[in-house]
Amino acid sequence: MIENDLRLALDKLADNGRRIDFWLRDDDAVEPTEQLAKLATMTDAFSVPATLAVIPEKTGADLAFYLDTQPHLDVAVHGWSHRNYAGAGAGAGEKKQELGSHRPLPDIVSELKRGFDKLAAWHAPRFVPMLVPPWNRIAPELIDALPGLGFKALSTFGPEKTAPVAMLNSHVDIMDWHGTRGGRPASDLITETIALIETPDRAPVIGVLGHHLVHDDNAWHFLDLLFGVTADHPACRWRSAHDLLGL
Repeated sequence: MIENDLRLALDKLADNGRRIDFWLRDDDAVEPTEQLAKLATMTDAFSVPATLAVIPEKTGADLAFYLDTQPHLDVAVHGWSHRNYAGAGAGAGEKKQELGSHRPLPDIVSELKRGFDKLAAWHAPRFVPMLVPPWNRIAPELIDALPGLGFKALSTFGPEKTAPVAMLNSHVDIMDWHGTRGGRPASDLITETIALIETPDRAPVIGVLGHHLVHDDNAWHFLDLLFGVTADHPACRWRSAHDLLGL
């Protein structure tokens, strides 16, 4: 079984006196849904904290009141509207972006500040001052503006880069965006995770990225498998964004 390969990789880590941290980021939260409740129930059952990247423009009291009952879930800023501004006047095939160079910088900065303030007000006990750019893309000039807006961290996808704020990235995307648009095969995801565990000299944090609103059976199965192997293994632990960032 593929989960045994993951368990063996973690056993080797423990034998070498090493440990790895996992964190879970889940994007596009707006309101309470059956899918969000399923994510909350699953993560709570395995004592896995999670960070919801919340779209500020589209959210409000309903999500805040629901999350008051879910202390293991925290909230980060997912842009402002999750609207794509790429493409108009640009070459065909340009990748989707909300926080690109397609609009005046002051307009984007103003929206990010509104989003920060709105989520900080609604989610004060669980608010993480971290920006999660929609589609994991952000213009460099916007990164430079983040400290002045109150952001302490930035989360995109892939290896962390130098930035004026802390970087806390995701590294394993469980969704097959360019194929089925459902969950990727567990065997592929476990193989990716093992490769990250075994990569020498990498930062000892692996970020897992989900999108609860579009999870299918494959996606839920992988999370259940991953949590089942890792939740109580001595070579790893699941940590919140708050803890990893020292906030």
